[in-house]
Amino acid sequence: MLDYYAKKFATLRVDRKRGPAPHKPILLLSVIELIERGHIRKNQIVLDAELVAAFLKLWGQLATTDHRSDIGLPFFHLQGDGFWHYQPKPGYEALVQSKAKIRSVGAIRELVECAFLDDELFHLLRHPVTRAHLAQVLINKWFPEKISQIENLLQLDAFEEMTRRFRESGGEIYQPEDLEDEQKTIVRDGAFRKVVVQVYQHRCAFCGLQILNSLGQNIVDGAHIKPFSRFYDDRLDNGLSLCKNHHWAFDRGWFSLEDDYRIVVADDLREESPHSRPMREFEGERIWLPAQTKYRPRPEAIAWHRTHIFQQAS
Repeated sequence: MLDYYAKKFATLRVDRKRGPAPHKPILLLSVIELIERGHIRKNQIVLDAELVAAFLKLWGQLATTDHRSDIGLPFFHLQGDGFWHYQPKPGYEALVQSKAKIRSVGAIRELVECAFLDDELFHLLRHPVTRAHLAQVLINKWFPEKISQIENLLQLDAFEEMTRRFRESGGEIYQPEDLEDEQKTIVRDGAFRKVVVQVYQHRCAFCGLQILNSLGQNIVDGAHIKPFSRFYDDRLDNGLSLCKNHHWAFDRGWFSLEDDYRIVVADDLREESPHSRPMREFEGERIWLPAQTKYRPRPEAIAWHRTHIFQQAS
């Protein structure tokens, strides 16, 4: 079975019009890197910030043709090599199974839950010896002149480096033209959300809920106070860590914050909450806050949300 997949990796179906397109081998090396790091532990390959960051890092050093660095292309076209498959999101099964060309990054993230490999191949990639063998096949076949660089490249966690810089800088405000590259935007957004959740110790600022599993996954989101789609503001003091329910409620103005971080709840809510505290009972309580003052919500951002989202919804 190892020889079968080694041959598959060495004979990937790639565009050769402008030299062999490196998209597929770079995506597979990115997946191998994330399996090695423990980010991918199940046979579910999500087009998330970590995968995009790894792909862009490797592309920047390994690609020598004038092809575009578009991760959506191999994420879609690897299906033609027989060992890579799509899992559609609920409601989109017929569209995905119709072989529609779902290959833009945005369409993939909207319609596709994840990609997955043949079970036999994923098992081989989970084992260090066979994983190293298949990675070497990709390197020898597709990037023989870069062999000396790749080992160091695979040691660099590009997404972790981005989150480190994000934390140290406190985030930033972008111009619309900074967001033209959707892939880089995904990485920046992922870094913002990860750091916001970290500084709140993986806890919902509203209700205090904190749930973590053995994979380090948690139940809270890094939410923007002033919407990113309007203000392009990824500064960490424009962030709140909120569980799924309270993130949804905050975005719709069902609650907001006073300048002293006390909760104010909309008057028109009709609640039934037999197994947890209703939102109304949190009125006047202070939210959970990061220990470091510089990460706490910016008063100007809170005031904007209270005026433009909360009061208009009430």
